[in-house]
Amino acid sequence: MIIGSDENKCVENSNQLEARETDFDKTFESSIRPKVFDDYIGQAELKETLAISIESAKKREQCIDHMLFYGPPGLGKTTLAGVIANEMGVNIKITSAPALERPRDIIGILMSLKSGEILFIDEIHRLNKIAEEILYPAMEDFYIDMMTGKSQATKNLRIPVPKFTLIGATTKAGSLSGPLRDRFGIIHRLEFYSVKELMSVLKRTAKILDIKIDTSGLNAIARRSRGTPRIANRLIKRVRDYALVRYDSDITGQIADEALDLLKIDDLGLNSTDRNLLKLIIEKYDGGPVGIETIAAALCEDVKTIEDVCEPYLLQAGLILRTPRGRKVSPEGYRLLGIVPSVVQTSLFE
Repeated sequence: MIIGSDENKCVENSNQLEARETDFDKTFESSIRPKVFDDYIGQAELKETLAISIESAKKREQCIDHMLFYGPPGLGKTTLAGVIANEMGVNIKITSAPALERPRDIIGILMSLKSGEILFIDEIHRLNKIAEEILYPAMEDFYIDMMTGKSQATKNLRIPVPKFTLIGATTKAGSLSGPLRDRFGIIHRLEFYSVKELMSVLKRTAKILDIKIDTSGLNAIARRSRGTPRIANRLIKRVRDYALVRYDSDITGQIADEALDLLKIDDLGLNSTDRNLLKLIIEKYDGGPVGIETIAAALCEDVKTIEDVCEPYLLQAGLILRTPRGRKVSPEGYRLLGIVPSVVQTSLFE
């Protein structure tokens, strides 16, 4: 087991387990990201559907339809876009919506595309209105409208762009405008991974990084990875460090459990922020409902952190409920914390 010097430069907050992609993630994940469907683990139904679409596009010698992938962060949306490009045998250009602030930004990248190439836009729900309007004709008819001249001499130029495929990724599909969403021919949600799928992901990562780990170790990490490959790949590195320093040995189930306990990540994958959120709603607000802004203020966290990092998995695990009046802790959330709901709280769930 070798710890590279670049990895030691990465400092992670052990109490805040996020699936957001950092600059370090881009470098690390580029070395372990699969390039073809055979190496891409999970999302079986989605892969089958995409494989059919890709084969059809190849036989027709045309671009594959524009695609929108949505779901919680860390599930492999960017990786999937790269796999599609490789399977199609074309280049992919990757950018994010916040980087396309000015009209010339989106126009420049569209003009630079070659026929058949893929343009991947991450966080596409954050595109501004002007960028969206430039994309509409480019996606449908493969041209862009540009205004030249001033005052009465203004002219509208219609400039063709090569036929391309746009792949958008978002964690908030509902935040996309209707006209933009309707222009995607293929729309899919990426689902959380099962423990078995995450074990396969970890086994592949361990092989690439030359990490020695047994089946019980893979299971221990997978169970606490919140159904998210990006988190699983982060945790296996932290567990590797613990095994090397404390035991100077391969990773076993016992060692993995000890390392993750040290990081305050429980058997369900919850960290201290998640547990504090549940306790706050129960102890301070009688189990809810309580508004998201109130929760964020009480925890001294950003609202987006609660919505994008904590909530998706808590909802998936059935630990909290979203109601028109706010968030409530579910009976399962009470059981997890070992708290018995009061008579009044129990009646609310009936």
